[in-house]
Amino acid sequence: MARRAGFSHNEMAVLDLLSDAPHGPAEIARALSVSSAAASGIVDRLVARGYAVRTPHPEDGRRTLVEISDAGRTEMLGHLLPMLGPLQALDDAMTDADRAAVQRYLDGATQAIRRLL
Repeated sequence: MARRAGFSHNEMAVLDLLSDAPHGPAEIARALSVSSAAASGIVDRLVARGYAVRTPHPEDGRRTLVEISDAGRTEMLGHLLPMLGPLQALDDAMTDADRAAVQRYLDGATQAIRRLL
């Protein structure tokens, strides 16, 4: 999806991260497992395209935070929403019994994975 949207994988990952909350450059680097310089380059590209903005950290004026911009959020949603239609159609075709069976399976699978971790 990232390539079709004109983003690198890491750019899309940063937008996804920022869609939850603003993050500092070091946090972005850690989340992507890249160097600070690489994270800075990714953020620079997103800022230049208008998809993210840098703001002063509210508690530490020496630091900055990176936030997703309205344009960035709109761009992300524009690429995600078309994927939801087929999922909605699948859900619409399911009976309550089907949904209950899927829920039981997912609950069981989640518990099994948690026990392994």
